[in-house]
Amino acid sequence: MLNDQFEPGSFRDRNGRVFYRAGCVYRGLSNKALREWEALSSTQFFKRFSAEEKLVQTKRIESPKILDSSILGKWAAVLKHDGIPFISYPYEWSFEMLKDAALLELELLLAALEEEMILKDSSAFNFQWIGSKPVFIDIPSFERLATGEPWVGYQQFCQMFLYPLFLQAYKDVPFQPWLRGNIDGIEPEHCNRLMSTLDLLRRGVFMHVYMQSKMQAKYAQTKKDIKGDLRSTGFNRDLIKANVRGLSKLIRKLKWKRANSEWSDYVSNNSYTDIDCDMKAAFVRDVAASRPWDLVWDLGCNTGTFSRIAAKNARYVVAMDTDHLAIERFYLELKAEGNTSILPLIGNVANPSPNLGWKGLERKSLPERGKPDLMLCLALIHHLVISANIPLKEVINWFASIGTSLVIEFVTKEDPMVKTLLRNKEDNYTDYELEYFERCLFEAFDVTKRKILKSGTRILYFAQARN
Repeated sequence: MLNDQFEPGSFRDRNGRVFYRAGCVYRGLSNKALREWEALSSTQFFKRFSAEEKLVQTKRIESPKILDSSILGKWAAVLKHDGIPFISYPYEWSFEMLKDAALLELELLLAALEEEMILKDSSAFNFQWIGSKPVFIDIPSFERLATGEPWVGYQQFCQMFLYPLFLQAYKDVPFQPWLRGNIDGIEPEHCNRLMSTLDLLRRGVFMHVYMQSKMQAKYAQTKKDIKGDLRSTGFNRDLIKANVRGLSKLIRKLKWKRANSEWSDYVSNNSYTDIDCDMKAAFVRDVAASRPWDLVWDLGCNTGTFSRIAAKNARYVVAMDTDHLAIERFYLELKAEGNTSILPLIGNVANPSPNLGWKGLERKSLPERGKPDLMLCLALIHHLVISANIPLKEVINWFASIGTSLVIEFVTKEDPMVKTLLRNKEDNYTDYELEYFERCLFEAFDVTKRKILKSGTRILYFAQARN
C-alpha cells in the first residue's frame, strides 16, 4: 500500500493540495486549477523560467492510479514537482535573500502579465531556495487575467516583502521577528505606525504604506463592488505593469547599511592562533571526507568556513547563525559564486523556529523539516550555556535527540572567549567544566575521535548518537 500523506501546510488554496507519495512531491488539481495549468504550461514565460530553474520543475502525471485515493480524494489532474533540499521560511532569511525573492516575484508577475496571466497571491512562503538560488514553488498561483481585474496580491506583497524590507532598510530593525510573529506579514496599519513623519519622505513610504493604510481603513467595511468599480473606470493590465515596474525599481534601491555586528568579524577577531585554525579545519575535513553525507547542519556557522569544507562531501549543507550580518555576507558570497549546495539561514539554537500556523502544522520546526546525518557545533556550546543559560546536559541531550553524527568543540573557561562571556557575570556555571561535559557527551554518544588544539583551551570531538 502506498503511503499517501497530505502536506499539512497546503490547505489554503481550495483548488489544489500538495501531498507526498513514496518520497515524491505531488499536487492535486481541481477542474478549475487544471484549466489554469493548461493555460500556464503553454506560455513562453513558463518555459523560459522553468529552463532557468526560477520555477520549481513541474510536470503533469498522466497515470490514472494516482488520481483516485481513499486518502487523497479525487482530482482532475495531478502535478509532480521536484523536491526542495531543505524547506526554509522568510523569517529565517537575510535582508538580501528576502529582497531577491521579492524581485523574482515581480519578475515573474511582469512576464505573466505580458501573456495575459497574473499571480493571484504574493506570499513569501511561495519561495524556497536551492542553495543561494530562489525558486518559486506555488505553480497554481498563476491564473489567467480577467479583463479589468486588479492585482489582488498587491497588499500581500507589501505585507510579506515590501514592509519587512522597509523596516530593515529604513529603520535598521530586523524583520524576521515580525514575520515569525505573524505568518501573514506586517499589516499596513502597523507599518504606518512604525514610520515617523520624516519617514513619509523616504522613497515608497507615502504611497505604499501611508496611503494603503488609509485606503484599508476606508474600505474595510464597505459594501461597494470595488472590482466592479475598477472595471467600469477602465482599469487594465498596463496599470498593474506600471505598479510592478515601480516596485521593482524601488526594491532594487533598498539597502541595509549595517557595517558591523557582534560576530560578523569573528574570523579576524577571535582567540584562535593560526595553528589552532589549521588543526580545526583539518579535523572537520577528515570527518567530512570519512563518508558521503546527505544533509549537514552547521550550527553557529558564522562566515561559513566549515560549511564549505563539509559541502565538499555532502549533498546539502544548511548553515545557521544568529548574526544577521554574518549570514547576509555569507549569502552574498554564495550568490556571487552561484552556489547551490549551501543554504545560509538566520537561526538561534536557543530560540529556534517553532511550529506555526493552523494547529501548529503550517510551518514546521527545524528537525521536522529534515534531520541531518552530521551536525557541526563548533565554538557554540559556551554561548548556549553561558550566554543563553541553558544547562549543559540539556544541550547535549538535545544534540543526541537529533540522532546524528556530531562534531563539537568544547572551549574551556581558560579560553579568552569564555573569559569575555563571563567578564560581567557571576560564574554560576558549575556544570560548564570539561570533565562534566565529557561525562554527558560519552553518556549520549559514542565518541570516536578527540583532538586538543595547540592552545590547550579548545577540544574537538567526533561522535555518533546512540539512539
